[in-house]
Amino acid sequence: MSTTTPTPPQHRRNGGDLVVESLAALGAGTVFGLPGQHALGVFDALRRSTLRYVGLRVENNAGFAADAYARTTHGVAPLLVSTGPGALMTLAALQEAAAGSAAVLAIGSQVPLAGMGGGRHGYLHELTDQSASFRDVVKSVHTARTASQIPSAVAAAWESALSCPHGPVWLEIPQDVLLAEADVPPVSELAVRPKELSPRPELIAAAATRLTEARRPVILAGGGVVRAGAEAELLALAERLGAPVATTFGGKGAFPWEHPLSLQSWLEDRCTTTFLEDADTLLVVGSGLGELSSNYHTFRPLGRVVQIEADLGKLESNHAALGIHADARAALAALVKEVEEREPRDADRTGDGGDPGGAGPTGDGGRTGYAGAPTPEAAVSDLLARVRDRIAGQHLDLEQRVLASVREALPDGAVSCWDMTILAYWAWSAFDPRRTNALHSAQGAGGLGYGFPAALGAAVADPERPVLAVSGDGGAMYSIAELATARQYDLPVTWLIVDDGGYGILREYMTDAFGAATATELARPDFVALAESFGVPAVRTDPERLRTDLAAALATPGPSVVVLPARLRMFAPTHLDS
Repeated sequence: MSTTTPTPPQHRRNGGDLVVESLAALGAGTVFGLPGQHALGVFDALRRSTLRYVGLRVENNAGFAADAYARTTHGVAPLLVSTGPGALMTLAALQEAAAGSAAVLAIGSQVPLAGMGGGRHGYLHELTDQSASFRDVVKSVHTARTASQIPSAVAAAWESALSCPHGPVWLEIPQDVLLAEADVPPVSELAVRPKELSPRPELIAAAATRLTEARRPVILAGGGVVRAGAEAELLALAERLGAPVATTFGGKGAFPWEHPLSLQSWLEDRCTTTFLEDADTLLVVGSGLGELSSNYHTFRPLGRVVQIEADLGKLESNHAALGIHADARAALAALVKEVEEREPRDADRTGDGGDPGGAGPTGDGGRTGYAGAPTPEAAVSDLLARVRDRIAGQHLDLEQRVLASVREALPDGAVSCWDMTILAYWAWSAFDPRRTNALHSAQGAGGLGYGFPAALGAAVADPERPVLAVSGDGGAMYSIAELATARQYDLPVTWLIVDDGGYGILREYMTDAFGAATATELARPDFVALAESFGVPAVRTDPERLRTDLAAALATPGPSVVVLPARLRMFAPTHLDS
């Protein structure tokens, strides 16, 4: 008796094929996600596409990975998820992408078309209005209700994500539309024209005049400079003006850390806040001067402010300014052409001629602008010395030694991704990324669990360079399942877990505010043994061996874990008058 192998039925193209064909036509090479029942049509279509699929274990982590991929590449990161719980699990990650201007194109499935529209039909995962959950989080919401609508909907969502300012978007497609045969030719080409934001010429002219005539111009550069790739224009403008530059936490790397005009990122220090306040013209570019960038809203500018911001909602939202609604790169390039090179002025050297802060530096609570300094470079050097002296007086040698060991172990070209943990808060102020777009953190929305999955996304974007993830033990538990992802795809990510037995920063906040901490202490696993159970090599280290152990892990191909048991403290911020 002979047997024959049944011939698989010939595939008939469906809505899922149209999704992946559209993404490929737009230039996508990699997609992130996690499958679910209503989304199986699009996941099955991945088998027939050239797209690389990177699957994570939790939708929120997939969103964080896509976020870092988008930031690293300055492009769009597609994220594929299912309906209801799968879709809703992405919201925290999409909020971070929105805060960090990361172009994540989230594509979720929906219940069958007949069940959409607010009724209760009893479908698994059904929501009354799923898209309503996303409207307050993402830039735009899109829906494709027929197969023929899919290519245009994908293109519209892609265009929105890449339009200035970049940001996440949401597209949903019903299950039956994804599965139904598509009487539509294969998608071979899609054209998109992301909207650019060019500055108005009269505003550039006015800003250039103010900066050229300023006695003490200062620049505050935010994440918008990094997202726009405007670092060269920022450097050219600062050197042309002789203007000191501070970078926000999101803008780290926008300006060379060791440049003579670099104020670095000590934005929680009153000396830095005062220096910015004392500028007679402060150029704020790519920042909304929000809570962290304004030293918890204690910043009170004494001079004039010029603000360049691509997000219209952030323009002059916190301080009156000459507001320029524009892409950072386009506006800075225009200013470089327009401003005149400043000659040294007597007032710059002596502090006379309308110093808004009075006579020179008087200590942590006094004015620390240009007054009393012979050059802007000398004023910068004086300010940084004051910051160092203040930190040195707080007996934080362990914390500074740990951060220095991390910097020494990390190759200059490597990317680092930081969770919401005490060492990351130190890094925001004190860590030199040594190149642009190389330090990513969750300080926009501030959700726990960002560091490790973001590092996986950065490693997917550039697998030739090692990536460092930094978490506390509390944040690590949010993404511990992604050790399996790191191992499955053999990604070159080293995960430093600082284990202090709880939510360390919340412990400090509560102790300072109430005299005792509640709900901050945590039982946790043996992280070394747990990592090894995933097939990921791990080592337990101490502050003396940290640099050596971390460097060895980063130099070893594939994923690794380094666990540092340590109870670190934050430096005392000086956002109140002292």
